[in-house]
Amino acid sequence: MTTRITADGRDGFPVTPGRYRLIAARACPWANRSIIVRRLLGLEDAISLGLPGPTHDARSWTFDLDPGGRDPVLGIERLQEAYFKRDPEYPRGITVPAIVDTTTGAVVTNDFAQITLDLSTEWREFHREGAPDLLPEAHREEIDEVNRRVFTEVNNGVYRCGFAGSQEAYDEAYDRLWTALDWLEERLSTRRYLVGDTITEADVRLFTTLVRFDPVYHGHFKCNRNKLVEMPNLWGYARDLFQTPGFGDTIDFAQIKQHYYVVHKDINPNQVVPKGPDLSGWTTPHGREALGGRPFGDGTPPGPVRESERVRA
Repeated sequence: MTTRITADGRDGFPVTPGRYRLIAARACPWANRSIIVRRLLGLEDAISLGLPGPTHDARSWTFDLDPGGRDPVLGIERLQEAYFKRDPEYPRGITVPAIVDTTTGAVVTNDFAQITLDLSTEWREFHREGAPDLLPEAHREEIDEVNRRVFTEVNNGVYRCGFAGSQEAYDEAYDRLWTALDWLEERLSTRRYLVGDTITEADVRLFTTLVRFDPVYHGHFKCNRNKLVEMPNLWGYARDLFQTPGFGDTIDFAQIKQHYYVVHKDINPNQVVPKGPDLSGWTTPHGREALGGRPFGDGTPPGPVRESERVRA
């Protein structure tokens, strides 16, 4: 569903604080992007957050972490219900992130790529004081160019490896992925962030794949030329972002592993969730400050995570 929530309401859904609810499972990298951007921009009061559990069946994501197994705002057990409110014959997958109109209980959009862009642009009036500009106009063309390559070769690339149906398809996907990761390793050798000297949308999009790489993609998806921790620039970059408010405080490694290893029964039929890897390295010094850069540009870091949205240790 590509309907947009815009300041002028041209699709019938005007930006209105308190009207919409973002449904975004922490386990999912595409949904994780929207959680990060919402937090960085300080939109917690404007858009509420619903968090499905990390596992689901063929029917859809469920609110099994909430009391009574129902989302406390929408009152539904499954995200599927909000999709069917919009279209009773909805034929495609029930995906996160999805933004739901609380006045009708129906999904407005599940366009994960556009959602974060619109949070930065259409919702600008409701950004917190000091919110960073994640889409600086001076770098927009380069951001879009980097995002295209990261999306096709890295964000999607790990999935092409994991779900390859033949040796030939896997070999091609593997080579494409590592060509892109080597390009990023080189790019990040002289710059702290992907584009310009501040955090942008491009960093958000790459981070959600990197943070899942060693716990999931290296083994589960056979992306195993080497681990992220063996690539000095990417590993330092990932730790730098993880330790930046708004990034690591949205990450639940337990949910991430549960999702992939339990839901993908075709890849992991026994559904055993690995105990490793050791995650202590994520909080070690990264030294990326030596490359300069201003994480939030002329803005400021987001404040403490709200108690209701805190990731439990």
